[in-house]
Amino acid sequence: MTQSRPNEFIPPPECPVFEPSWEEFADPFGFINKIRPIAENTGICKIRPPPGWQPPFACDVDRLHFTPRIQRLNELEAQTRVKLNFLDQIAKFWELQGCTLKIPHVERKTLDLYVLYKLVKEDGGFDVVCKERRWSQIALKMGFAPGKAVGSHLRAHYERILYPYYLFQKGANGFLLAKRTEGRCFKSEPGEVCENKPNLRRRMGSYVAKPEPVKNISVEVKEEPIEQQVEGEKAKVRVEQYMCLVCGGGGDEDRLLLCDGCDDSYHTFCLIPPLHDVPKGDWRCPKCLAQECGKPQVAFGFEQAPRDYTLRTFGDMADSFKSDYFNMPVHMVPTELVEKEFWRLVSTIEEDVTVEYGADIASKDFGSGFPVKNGTFKVSPEEEGYLSSGWNLNNMPVLDASVLTHVTADICGMKLPWLYVGMCFSSFCWHIEDHWSYSINYLHWGEPKTWYGVPGYAAEQLEKVMKNLAPELFESQPDLLHQLVTIMNPNVLTGHGVPIYRTNQCAGEFVITFPRAYHSGFNQGFNFAEAVNFCTADWVPLGRQCVEHYRSLNRYCVFSHDEMTCNIAAKADILELELASAVQKDMCAMILEEKMLREKAYKLGVWHSQQVDYDLLPDEERQCAKCRTTCYLSAITCPCSPDQLVCLHHIEDLCSCPVKSYTLNYKYTLAELKPLFQALTARAESYEDWASKVNKILKADQDDKNLEELRSLVVEAEKKTYPETDLLSHLCQVIQNADRCTSMAQQLLNGKRQTRYRSGGGKSQNQLTVEELRSFVNQLYDLPCTIRQAPFLKALLNRVEQFQQESSDLLAEDMPGSSALLGLLDEGASLDVELPQLAVLRQRLEQARWVEAVQEASDQPADLSLDCMRRLIDQGVGLAPHACVERTMARLQELLTVCEHWEEKAHNMLTARPRHSIVTLEAAIQEVDSIPAYLPSCLQLKDCVSRAREWIMEADALQAGGHIPGLAALSELVSRARGIPVMLEPPTRLESLVSEVQAWKESAANTFLLRNSSHSLLEVLCPRCESGPQKSKSKKAKDVSVPCKKVEVKLDSLFDVEKALSTSKDTASAMATLSDVHQKELESLSMMRTSNESKFQSSPSCLAPTVCLCHTVPAGPMLQCELCRDAYHSGCVPGFKDIQSGLPWLCPLCKLSEKPPLEKVLPLLASLQRIRVRLPEGDALRYVIERTVRWQHKVHLVFLSMVSQPHLMFLIHTYRGVVNVWMKIFGIVSCVTELSAELEELLVEGLLLQVTLPELQQLYSSLLNRFLPSQHSLQIPETKKEPEKLEKNSKRRLEKENIEGQHRDTIQKPKKKKPKMNKERRREEKQTTSPSNSLSDLSYSDDSEEDWSVCSAKKCQQPEGNEVNWVQCDGSCNQWFHQICVGVSAEQAENEDYICVSCSKNDLTE
Repeated sequence: MTQSRPNEFIPPPECPVFEPSWEEFADPFGFINKIRPIAENTGICKIRPPPGWQPPFACDVDRLHFTPRIQRLNELEAQTRVKLNFLDQIAKFWELQGCTLKIPHVERKTLDLYVLYKLVKEDGGFDVVCKERRWSQIALKMGFAPGKAVGSHLRAHYERILYPYYLFQKGANGFLLAKRTEGRCFKSEPGEVCENKPNLRRRMGSYVAKPEPVKNISVEVKEEPIEQQVEGEKAKVRVEQYMCLVCGGGGDEDRLLLCDGCDDSYHTFCLIPPLHDVPKGDWRCPKCLAQECGKPQVAFGFEQAPRDYTLRTFGDMADSFKSDYFNMPVHMVPTELVEKEFWRLVSTIEEDVTVEYGADIASKDFGSGFPVKNGTFKVSPEEEGYLSSGWNLNNMPVLDASVLTHVTADICGMKLPWLYVGMCFSSFCWHIEDHWSYSINYLHWGEPKTWYGVPGYAAEQLEKVMKNLAPELFESQPDLLHQLVTIMNPNVLTGHGVPIYRTNQCAGEFVITFPRAYHSGFNQGFNFAEAVNFCTADWVPLGRQCVEHYRSLNRYCVFSHDEMTCNIAAKADILELELASAVQKDMCAMILEEKMLREKAYKLGVWHSQQVDYDLLPDEERQCAKCRTTCYLSAITCPCSPDQLVCLHHIEDLCSCPVKSYTLNYKYTLAELKPLFQALTARAESYEDWASKVNKILKADQDDKNLEELRSLVVEAEKKTYPETDLLSHLCQVIQNADRCTSMAQQLLNGKRQTRYRSGGGKSQNQLTVEELRSFVNQLYDLPCTIRQAPFLKALLNRVEQFQQESSDLLAEDMPGSSALLGLLDEGASLDVELPQLAVLRQRLEQARWVEAVQEASDQPADLSLDCMRRLIDQGVGLAPHACVERTMARLQELLTVCEHWEEKAHNMLTARPRHSIVTLEAAIQEVDSIPAYLPSCLQLKDCVSRAREWIMEADALQAGGHIPGLAALSELVSRARGIPVMLEPPTRLESLVSEVQAWKESAANTFLLRNSSHSLLEVLCPRCESGPQKSKSKKAKDVSVPCKKVEVKLDSLFDVEKALSTSKDTASAMATLSDVHQKELESLSMMRTSNESKFQSSPSCLAPTVCLCHTVPAGPMLQCELCRDAYHSGCVPGFKDIQSGLPWLCPLCKLSEKPPLEKVLPLLASLQRIRVRLPEGDALRYVIERTVRWQHKVHLVFLSMVSQPHLMFLIHTYRGVVNVWMKIFGIVSCVTELSAELEELLVEGLLLQVTLPELQQLYSSLLNRFLPSQHSLQIPETKKEPEKLEKNSKRRLEKENIEGQHRDTIQKPKKKKPKMNKERRREEKQTTSPSNSLSDLSYSDDSEEDWSVCSAKKCQQPEGNEVNWVQCDGSCNQWFHQICVGVSAEQAENEDYICVSCSKNDLTE
């Protein structure tokens, strides 16, 4: 084809799909009547049964066999069939002339000869198109691209193939081809002589006509007239001589053609167009050609397939075809693809696809797909419901509500279902159902069936469009659309304004077509469907209209409509009122028409009549000979042909006999029809009267009726069993609406309505809107009855409208007060109506409250914090937009921005390094003061400036007037300055001053304190204030609260002393405090000395006293402190070997400091005076120096007295009594035992001083030289009551003097090993221990303690280092041994008693 390929198929819109509930599905006709207003607008609809409705397939598959129809797809489509018919005519035309048509190609496409022929004919013909040179336009119309010389090719092909046919068609009837002309030249194109071929329509893709060169032959045709003679005579005259029927000559016998049909002769050059050569095949003359081509075409129809199929064999064939065609499994082919391919195939003449369709298979022969009662298929008990189901297609046509119930004949396809077995592309063409009835189709199983439907109102439009697009088909077959053999592309029809809808019917779904709704479609694949017709009461008038339409088309009727009407009228008493009413109207029209036709027949002269029972005649024997209508009420017959009859509409078409000879045959007289009609009318009119009354009451202007009158009409309908018509449903709906309105109105008035129904069907807790209330009030007044609550609701509506007006006025203000808004909201809430203003009022109330909250916060700047502003802004962000809100929000955001800026700036100022000056901060504070908000950082900044001012004033006051500040006040001031984030000049000086003080304290501590001392500097410098013989110092109490009231100052602890010194106003008061403490110190020390000395004045019979740090009895060499007079074991005293001779020895508890020389102490006091800061340590140091100076003065006086007055020595009492026996027993010897009170006080005071003085050494040396004997040791006699364990002497042998025999005595050691002393500790003891206090001659070396220890083992191994571990015998000798020498481990020495060999032998001897 040269025409461009059609656009791809566009599917039409979908038809409605309904899914009834089980309740709706129980009444088929009721549901169909319910959906009819919607579905009849699309012509077809689809119904999906409720889930679970699946009838069993009851058809006998093994017994079912059928012969399908053959469908060639491109013959189905109307326009394609017209083209094929035209090509058949052209092929036949050339074939009869001995040529075979070969369709040429243009631009590599097959030339569409039909389109070319139609376009040239529409433009005036070949001559006109050539004259006006329109071939290029013809080419454009055929879809060829411009700019190419296609027009000349089209002209050549037209002139060679189509123009001769055109001339033949134009002059065939007048035999113009044999016209005699003289001197006329013809162009001749000799056709190619070929053997006969099959029909061209079967071989379009195989044979193509080849163009041949054209030769011009000039022929003169004689103008002699042709003698018209009878064929019989001509045969006699010219028996042996052949003459040309055109020119009449017999010459040029080699150019003379003999017709193979009639044996007429023609010269080749006398023909139009002339022939170049004599055809080799059969040739027909123009006369025979006209006869052959003028024969009418055979009516198109489907052929039957050559074979018979079963369901299985047909299914195998169908599935094989589809899978081979689409080259994929059948279930994977999309329905859209099959649909597009189907419409492509039916629209092309180049592809010939043939399918088969098992259509119109009678269910009575092989059984229905639905189970039926008394059928061969046995259903299970749970499937018995399908036997009587109204949706069973065997039951639907004969239901009580179906009109077809009253048709006595069993009509296949209408009352008995037909079966359909389809395959891919098998189709059913455009058609409407017989008698314009309903149809219902159920797809039992298989692949979908695609449907196309046209609404009934567009049926004539579809017929008109198809006739215009394919007039050739309807000229030969006026009832073509009733033959179910023609389809047309839905896109073509919709392009001409025909409404079309589609659907895909799947297995288990119903498709219903409505009266006079054209429908067509095709199958997607192998499937099994079942269909039947049915008619309802609404169809009755359409049925009579269809009979009139059939009469105009001379189409036979399937059944007699008049017979059906009379049968229904005969059962008037049991008819449903709706059907009775419809049939009554139809019968009235029937009787009037019959009466008119009989009167017309009488006027024409038909006077003879007879009654005939047409019920006994089959339909084919009572059909009108003219219109083929089935006669029932009456018919006309003639004696000349008793078997032929006509209806009263075609009396004149019966025969040529006089009308008077005709006979009127009638079923009923008009009088007999009257009782039938009256009975029907009586049944229908009672309903009509009731319906008229209902319609009158239901008018909107009848408002004087109450609700009870409407209820009485419903009661009447129930008593008379009126059908469930639309009118009754409407009346019930009106009553239901009135009841609902009454109830809702009462609830609205009572304010108790909770829920209401919306159009969606669901409940809503919302209230009525104003429009709904207004509509509801209007609805109340529009009801056909009065509602007493209507006036009250009208008053409520007026209140609502007043509320709306007040709301509009209040909302028009810029920002109304919250109280007014709240009052209006309360009023609106009381109306129990959904008011849109309430939401706006609530928004405005939130806005007003927010604005008021912002204003209230702004009026109290002290409470307007950043968090408050942010919270207000966050609350304001969620509010609806409003000018006032936006203004307030802008001001608030601006204030927040400023506040955040100053908060950040103030925070940065407070944390800045270096700190800002007070002037800068005060300038910033002045700017902050103008901000009406609570700013913590700014307030902190103000506080810092205020504190800085106060601090400066205090600092100036502290340093004013030459006052020397105390360290506590100074430190407190400096500490406060550090907490003030302001750059202050005085703190720098004060901090440096405090630093100097701290440096001084460190220097003093280094000077006085012992290494690793636990005493503080103040504790060393102050007089000792702790009382008690234990001499254990009290720790400094922490966090002791200072009492507020003035009380007597206590000096019982160092903390009290420090507190008193810190709070003293001047140096004099500090000195007085220290003097008091010193006095207490002397008193305490005196008591302690007395107590300690009294330990050794007891009688020897008493128990030994506890002494030393270890609180044990005296044992071995002992040392006595010159200050506290307590005795100490030499082994318990650290640094014993480092004791210097000639110096007084102090115990570790009495020696608190290094006692630096005075020359090192005086610079400390001088530097403290330069610092000009008072501190407790300084006062204590000053007091130490003052005591030292006073003591030195006293000593000088004593020395002077001792030199100038030697007799003063007698003041010293050498012995006040006998030396205590215990002193002699334990070897406790003091250098100075008994002094005078004056010297004792002087010596004690000197020992208490924390400085080293030469005067003290001189005093002590002089006293030592006078009172100690030359031998500084005493012999310790053995006593029977010696304690069990005595202290080991300090790892030195004691040489006992004044004892006869001068033998070496072994010193007993403690049982447990004594830890070795490291060298560092020895050095400390060396520095702190005076050997003058030793009771023996201590000649020692720097060797380790093991060097002077004596092992009692006979064969001592002399161990060194870590191996030197001791063990003491627990027997009677108490001797010491190296553990390694006696084979004792450290664990055994610790946990077990050890007895040496000697003691063991003694125990055995005893």
